[in-house]
Amino acid sequence: MSDTPPPVASAPKSRITYILLAWFLGVFGVHNFYSGHKKNGYIKLGLLVACGLGLLVSPIWSIVEMITVKEDSEGVKFN
Repeated sequence: MSDTPPPVASAPKSRITYILLAWFLGVFGVHNFYSGHKKNGYIKLGLLVACGLGLLVSPIWSIVEMITVKEDSEGVKFN
């Protein structure tokens, strides 16, 4: 028998909050961290810090994510 507790499902995150974070702070990848997609958030931060390429690519990438992402990294749909 295992002593580890069963995994707990997280509460749904707000889609409005996700969209606002993507709109205002999308260049920094804040909306990715909010939704649990940390890998994408780190990539955006790396592009921004390393070569400034993030200033060109990240706004477009953020708008696409704002429109297409419907769930967090655990598969829980936004409400």
